Amino acid sequence: MSGNIVNTTDENFEADVLQSDVPVLVDFWAGWCAPCKAIAPVLEVLADEYQGKVKIVKVDVTSCEQTAVNFNIRNIPALLMFKNGEVVATQVGAAPKSKLTAFIDDNI
Repeated sequence: MSGNIVNTTDENFEADVLQSDVPVLVDFWAGWCAPCKAIAPVLEVLADEYQGKVKIVKVDVTSCEQTAVNFNIRNIPALLMFKNGEVVATQVGAAPKSKLTAFIDDNI
């Protein structure tokens, strides 16, 4: 896994995401979710490509249930872009790298 991806918890979500000084792409995922596993390598590449510009944070919905509830996550993978502690965009479902790159570029 890329050293540029942060795995957060319910307890650390505020510090890792809401208080970040750079935009944050949050990946809500689960180990049993095949589409989540499919986009994981793409997110690792993007974490390296956007280092210093965008932080990528993973939230395992099975161990971070409260955070998933707080953001009304109903389907995964769900990618939420945060800026200044606020959700500015959402992408639900697996997508190719080109679409994820455009999603990031359009929202940072």
